[in-house]
Amino acid sequence: MMCELCDRTGGELLWQDERCRVVHVSEPGYPGFCRVIWRAHVREMTDLSDDDRMHLMEIVFAVESVLREQLEPAKINLASLGNHVPHLHWHVIPRFSDDPHFPQPIWAAAQRPAESVQREAGTAALASALAAALD
Repeated sequence: MMCELCDRTGGELLWQDERCRVVHVSEPGYPGFCRVIWRAHVREMTDLSDDDRMHLMEIVFAVESVLREQLEPAKINLASLGNHVPHLHWHVIPRFSDDPHFPQPIWAAAQRPAESVQREAGTAALASALAAALD
């Protein structure tokens, strides 16, 4: 079975441990868009042990905290969908009032062009802040 999150990193690697990795997703209009990806091929949160679930959510919450501190978004969206890629991962998406879809979900119809967003997320700074928060 081919799985793109087993076979590829899934974005620019910012941090990893033996159980999961955090990647930056290059998505125009969404600076700081990250994914927390469970390394083993697992479909659902309930497939994890209690300890593994706690570990994964600690990473998701740390990523949220770092993104809030670094980027000061209007909101953070957390989503674990995996309908197209049935490999457990969480989207951690900083939202800004000028992002292409705000206030709608990022998968809704665009409200404005991606070029309207005038900020970038420095991935080196994000990686450093994540390492400080998680190591």
